[in-house]
Amino acid sequence: QVQLVESGGGLVQAGGSLRLSCAASGRTFSSYAMAWFRQVLRKEREFVAAISRSGGSTVYADSVKGRFTISRDSAKNTVNLQMNSLNAEDTAVYYCAASGTPRNYSRSSEYGYWGQGTQVTVSS
Repeated sequence: QVQLVESGGGLVQAGGSLRLSCAASGRTFSSYAMAWFRQVLRKEREFVAAISRSGGSTVYADSVKGRFTISRDSAKNTVNLQMNSLNAEDTAVYYCAASGTPRNYSRSSEYGYWGQGTQVTVSS
């Protein structure tokens, strides 16, 4: 079992940056691959980025590649999402997710644990 709590969301102007963090409880943080998804009202949850259990592999959605960076800190049991060059299309609720053995990092159904989400709003 793992519990996830996101933080760092807020309002930012287009072109700006935000850093999201997800704190994971429990002693088995290194057993989980971690990911960020986002969702806009009345739309499906969208994959953003994922990182393997070791942190050695990362995967990004094409829409954020080159602008977002996912990282994990096993000493602090956190996974972070650095978001740069934000635009209005990045506005969404961002969710942190954990999975023991995802076969497809970008598929939301692979993740069994989810945080409550944090709102990111980019003003144009």
